[in-house]
Amino acid sequence: MRFSALACDYDGTVSADGMIADDTVEALSRIVQSGRKLLLVTGRELPDLLHVCPKINLFHWVVAENGGLLYQPTTGREEPLAPPPSAEFVATLTRREVEPCTTGRVIVSTRQPHEKVVLETIRDLGLELQVIFNKGAVMVLPSGTNKATGLASALEKLQVPLTSTVAVGDAENDHALLESCAVGVAVANAVPLLKAHADWVTDVPNGEGVRQLIDRLLANDLADLQPKLRQKPPAPGAIGLRPLSPQ
Repeated sequence: MRFSALACDYDGTVSADGMIADDTVEALSRIVQSGRKLLLVTGRELPDLLHVCPKINLFHWVVAENGGLLYQPTTGREEPLAPPPSAEFVATLTRREVEPCTTGRVIVSTRQPHEKVVLETIRDLGLELQVIFNKGAVMVLPSGTNKATGLASALEKLQVPLTSTVAVGDAENDHALLESCAVGVAVANAVPLLKAHADWVTDVPNGEGVRQLIDRLLANDLADLQPKLRQKPPAPGAIGLRPLSPQ
């Protein structure tokens, strides 16, 4: 097989309103049964994700906190990929009445319209942080941390190259994820700019779109999409991982 891994965003992609439909669970199970690796790549913090996603054990690895944290469902192992949030930064946001404001192992999250206060606080404290948007969510992470870097770390553990990986997403924070993989797919409900830059856009939204992608992946390893795919240079994180030989 050419494509040996599938990386899926959670909200708005495999799930709708925070829940994964039974038909989508069945399709994801077929990916695993085919011998491919299945990864979940999400901006959610881990406790929240575990609460809404009872089928987490379907995935070989979870990239949570928008690339800040790795989680292995079978063992419960957590591995932060960047430093924890600054206590002074979080305290300053609280004093400046940024609400809601949650912290994970790496990420600090709030919602629009608090991005202005967040950016002012980063400037005032002289911190090297980046702000990433996700359909109204405002996520703050160490510079250089995103879904693509988190996925690269997970794939390295699986010894699967990015050049053998397909990714699917729906929102602003999925740009780096889709661009880093051999094939980047946007579901039909994705934001317009993501659809414009995706290699392929599904005909249907959310989990239906993921099921459509999985059907094509299992049917012919996306051979029918090859004429449409862009030629991409090797992505960051792919160095040292050899493409799998066709079987």
